[in-house]
Amino acid sequence: MLIKANKLTDSYTLANNNEIPVIGFGTWQSANGEEAYNAVKWALEAGYRHLDTAAVYGNETSVGQAIKDSGIDREDLFITTKLWNYQRNSYDDTLHAFSDSLTRLGLSYVDLYLIHWPEPIEYRDHWQKLNADSWQAMETIYQDGRAHAIGVSNFRQKHLDELFKTAKVAPMVNQIFLNPGDQEKSIVGYNKAHQILTEAYSPLGTGNLLKNAAIVKIAAKHDRSAAQILIRWNLEHGYLPLPKSTHKEFIQSNADVFDFQLDDEDHLALDQLDGQEKQHTDPHEHNFHKTVAFLD
Repeated sequence: MLIKANKLTDSYTLANNNEIPVIGFGTWQSANGEEAYNAVKWALEAGYRHLDTAAVYGNETSVGQAIKDSGIDREDLFITTKLWNYQRNSYDDTLHAFSDSLTRLGLSYVDLYLIHWPEPIEYRDHWQKLNADSWQAMETIYQDGRAHAIGVSNFRQKHLDELFKTAKVAPMVNQIFLNPGDQEKSIVGYNKAHQILTEAYSPLGTGNLLKNAAIVKIAAKHDRSAAQILIRWNLEHGYLPLPKSTHKEFIQSNADVFDFQLDDEDHLALDQLDGQEKQHTDPHEHNFHKTVAFLD
């Protein structure tokens, strides 16, 4: 799946043969306005060509403006956004939500569209039908060419098993919380068996891993930052990390991970961290409030 990665624009190949740059720039918790705009601007200047946003992040307008102002050809960029919970009551709601995201981004298409969350609390008694209806709409969007790939986020095996009962197009991506502290081996294995690319959000453990003693030791050994070690760990496992920062120097540093490799000793130490740090949120347990405001 991995085309030899020597730079940010090298790619994984999705199940539909579309290519996706091996590192994406995450924008979660980047506030709409100057913060998100500058972060994306600096990321593009640093060489990132893969940007990840979502309706619920509330920053699609700023991400889109930074894309427009960059002057970079649209076909040279890979843009992901996501469908949020309370905009997906039906097939038609999903189509409208997608159109709203395109408008905020100022784009005619996205490269990847994801269902953000599999079990919203307000639909927990019928999440199976909710996902099936949303997915049918996403298949329409995909067939229309307005999303060049479609996938999911935070889906566990039970959610994917249920989705496969009605899906005509298989998800191409599953974006999950993933890092050495929570390695998600079961769902990662499931993804691989079904030709679903695993994307890793919070690859730095929401910052918790940056002071981990084992990681700091490996970083010193390679004369690298802890963040660079964590991003490299993802790449060497065949995952697609989505590091996020609003600091120009960290954005650049997080991109400089192609001129070193972790050795067997490093991987052993990192793999032993599984379960020792913050763990993923269980979609069946977490109660996102349905009236989260995100519209720009």
